Amino acid sequence: MLIDTPTPDESPAAESPTAPVSERDRRFMALAQAAAEEARAAGEVPVGAVLVRGDEVIAKGFNHPIGAHDPSAHAEMIALRAAAQSVENYRLPGCELYVTLEPCLMCAGAIMHARIARVVFGARDPKTGACGSVVDAFANPQLNHHTTVTGGVLETECGAALKSFFAERRRASREARAAARGEAHAVASGEAHPDAHAETHVEVRTTACSEAHAEVHLGAGIDAHAEARSEPGPAEPL
Repeated sequence: MLIDTPTPDESPAAESPTAPVSERDRRFMALAQAAAEEARAAGEVPVGAVLVRGDEVIAKGFNHPIGAHDPSAHAEMIALRAAAQSVENYRLPGCELYVTLEPCLMCAGAIMHARIARVVFGARDPKTGACGSVVDAFANPQLNHHTTVTGGVLETECGAALKSFFAERRRASREARAAARGEAHAVASGEAHPDAHAETHVEVRTTACSEAHAEVHLGAGIDAHAEARSEPGPAEPL
């Protein structure tokens, strides 16, 4: 496999590109970031992807597994599906995939099957990253297709978007718990009806469980820029 970032004795999570980031890569990664914001707006973990052929974006995707009830609905998968439908071919040779978070093993497999020429990712994922952070899915010389990988493009910006998303989720969860405690105190002091406390408690418990599912079950590492990758979202050919 051809990869721009690691050397054999480096820790994958500490990799950085050996060459300056090109303006072209910045431009397309910025479009992937815009797709990630669509995921955020939909309440999904903000991961976005664009599929490029030459200098043309042929598809985009954003994280949407929770809303779609689809564990495979990562941004990369949605972009690949949209591109394949657009060109009417399940193989996409010569195309490049830009994604704001390091692809997982599932997405890496789909990238190989689609014959993607190059993957460019932003933030590294030290929990499920399959481009060197946890495993290097593209490095096996026995593979019949080899994809070039460039990691860490606009890494700080991509990671910051994920961090801020989860910080906001935690803040909202804390506020909900504080409101529940206030309601419980009001009930104890006879200032509120017990039914109101029960409803609030159920709501807060549900919120807390949802947060735990999003940050633990979805699972991307935010240590280096992502706590989870819950969901990629709708994508359409451009």
